[in-house]
Amino acid sequence: MKKSYIFLLILLICGNSIQAQVSLPKIFADNMVLQRNTPIPVWGLASANEKVEVKFNQQTKTIKADKNGKWLIRLDNETAGGPFELTIKGKNTIKFKNVLVGEVWLCTGQSNMEWSVIQSNDAKKEITSANNPMIRHIKIDKEINSLPQQIVNSSNSWQVCYSTTVGNFTAAGYFFAKNIYNELKIPIGLINASWGGTNIETWISREGFESSDEFAEMISGMPKISLDSLSKFKIKKFEKRIETLQGTKINAENANNFKEAVYDDSNWPELNQPELWEHQSLGELDGVVWLRRPIVISAEDSKKQAVLELSKIDDDDITYVNGIEVGSTNQWDAFRKYTIPNGILKEGKNIIAIRVTDTGGGGGIYGDPTDLKLVVGDSIVPLNGIWKFQVESIKKTNNENSFPSLCYNAMIHPLIPYAFKGVLWYQGESNASRSYQYQKAFQLMINNWRQKWNQGDFPFYFVQLASFVTEGNSNEGCGWAELREAQTMTLSLPNTGMVVTTDLVTNPREIHPTNKQDVGKRLAALALNNVYNKSMVCSGPMYKSMEIQENQIIVSFDDIGSGLYTPDKYGYIKGFEIAGEDQVFHYATAFIKDNKVILSSNEVENPMAIHYSWVGDASESNLFNKEGFPAVPFRTDQWKSVTKEEKYKI
Repeated sequence: MKKSYIFLLILLICGNSIQAQVSLPKIFADNMVLQRNTPIPVWGLASANEKVEVKFNQQTKTIKADKNGKWLIRLDNETAGGPFELTIKGKNTIKFKNVLVGEVWLCTGQSNMEWSVIQSNDAKKEITSANNPMIRHIKIDKEINSLPQQIVNSSNSWQVCYSTTVGNFTAAGYFFAKNIYNELKIPIGLINASWGGTNIETWISREGFESSDEFAEMISGMPKISLDSLSKFKIKKFEKRIETLQGTKINAENANNFKEAVYDDSNWPELNQPELWEHQSLGELDGVVWLRRPIVISAEDSKKQAVLELSKIDDDDITYVNGIEVGSTNQWDAFRKYTIPNGILKEGKNIIAIRVTDTGGGGGIYGDPTDLKLVVGDSIVPLNGIWKFQVESIKKTNNENSFPSLCYNAMIHPLIPYAFKGVLWYQGESNASRSYQYQKAFQLMINNWRQKWNQGDFPFYFVQLASFVTEGNSNEGCGWAELREAQTMTLSLPNTGMVVTTDLVTNPREIHPTNKQDVGKRLAALALNNVYNKSMVCSGPMYKSMEIQENQIIVSFDDIGSGLYTPDKYGYIKGFEIAGEDQVFHYATAFIKDNKVILSSNEVENPMAIHYSWVGDASESNLFNKEGFPAVPFRTDQWKSVTKEEKYKI
């Protein structure tokens, strides 16, 4: 009995000892960067009422944890420098080494912010030359939660910039940091909290929605339930929508027959390929989808060597011809090229069937239509256009990051109150179908974060949508252009800045431009001019006013730098359209005169309105200032909106 009592006493003591361990969120780690010239919050957990001592550089501060074990100390302002050691002592001691003080920027958004250095232009050269221990990076784990969390997860810790580490840094953030460091020569820290395929609504707190007339009703319908319950809730809604679209139940067992040439797919719905299905009737869906298309082969061609080229498929595929597997790939950005063995193709009708697995974000075949083809000998059979589809299954996981607030709860809220200088934001692609509502959602998010951090109107710089081939134009309406407009309107908020990227693409059918160097450079120009007092031109021409003179419109711009410019050797400016009272837009002849743009069209006798770059793929637009910054896309009318009635729903 006595031995048992002693054993229990030892267990109790050990248990209390474990509970008393001082701990900090994982954002605090070796190699981290702390924000200069501002009070530095350091916080964590201890036992109730435990005394906690924090030492850093020449400072020592103490505090007592509250009854729940929570504590927070704000260190005095520090100037840029280091390395230092941060020591936290309670009943145990934690030491963080190689800590720098400098400028910290929060890099967030969807896949174009997540896009890494190793995926960008000249990756080998950039990685080989990267050796700057003054630049640091931490990637926040992709997490969601139905409630705001106190602890942020990062399995990567802070990484020092070397050629062995920089490949996985956010490319837009890294090239921003590289430019800032070259000017300031002080440490730069990047907190990378990004997730491909996410909409803006998942990054806004519940309280933010509740304070908004636009979204209050929506968020009231968001159940406060566990993630498992949310997953079941969403899957049920998906299943109902898909089964209505297909006119049949989702049946994974029947999918074994979908590859067979004799299978009857006449009642299947249709998709255009190559084009991500999120932009079409199938809409947002993660799971397994079959695509089928018939091709007719002559007797002569059926005997020739054949190669099936399928551009890129997001994410994985198994491809069949006449029921026989001809290839498979598990990489969302890899070109598919499968040799068809002799004897599989036959004279007459043949069936190509592709089992596509979409694990998240975009789904389906994407890329240039000319890359989707069957090559038979010297002949090419185009495969772009209409394909039949059928959903085999819906992904049944907890990664429901399209629900409101879930990414905010797990990836942003637990970072508060970590001190930083500002935010770099690259997102919008997933909201292009709700562009009009984005006018309110984007501004709501910025105000929401500023209120939560209570650091005032910190700098918030964002990247406008790049050129991308989408549906729509000036006369049909264009959601992609409207999203750019919503982003431009967000500049009405104080201390914001926007980078225009319509010119930074080599292939407008790729939604991820690989030139992140210029994205980072343009973001850095905003910060250097507006934050760091390095006076420079940091943005391109923005529409100011227009004057109608008979059949011409004379357009004036702000932010022209040292003057308007076009790289066209004949001085022709592309991208402008004008319309008269009939509201039909026609391409305009445009040229620069006295730092203004003169517009006219033989089709428009009495012009009334202007569009510039009002299309998804605006890569041919070529108005710049002489410093190389492209003009901001704009329109002067409000005649047509294809997204005005589209609302975010759960």
